[in-house]
Amino acid sequence: MSFAESSFFPIPPDVLLAPLVLGNRRKWLAYALTCSVASVLGGVLGYAIGATVWGLIDQLVFGLHLPGLNEANFLKAQAWYEEWNFWVVFVCGFTPLPYKVCTISAGLFFGWKAMPFAVFLLASAVSRSARFFLVAGLMGLVGPTVKPLIDRYFNLLCVAFVLLLIGGFAAIRYLM
Repeated sequence: MSFAESSFFPIPPDVLLAPLVLGNRRKWLAYALTCSVASVLGGVLGYAIGATVWGLIDQLVFGLHLPGLNEANFLKAQAWYEEWNFWVVFVCGFTPLPYKVCTISAGLFFGWKAMPFAVFLLASAVSRSARFFLVAGLMGLVGPTVKPLIDRYFNLLCVAFVLLLIGGFAAIRYLM
């Protein structure tokens, strides 16, 4: 799930990571490591998609006239990657912002030298590991305390998660 989420799948792996750790708290470290490695590898796929496919579909994408997806915003995003390359990927990798958008964009801007692969890889490894080790560590540490709350408010938490997911996409649209 971590691999797929980093390049094309819409659901973040946290929704599976937390219950896995709650089910077996002794394996939190292994779960976090697996999630981190798979996510970074999926990010590499997203980067490759951006680096190779964009040139084939750029005119098609701009021709769709989707709100916020135009050449002016594209140039703005490119400028962000040029100036803040590590931090753009780090923020996307650690926060609820859609990481897959960042991985594909990073690959896309590789051709303009705005996002070197080594910087992308480092930012991805640091941010994704920090995120998943934090989630797994917290679940491993305070899991039994939090589990009744999760059980009780699961539906509300799911709605909050979806709102955060939508908010992440909206933030990207607003910022671009």
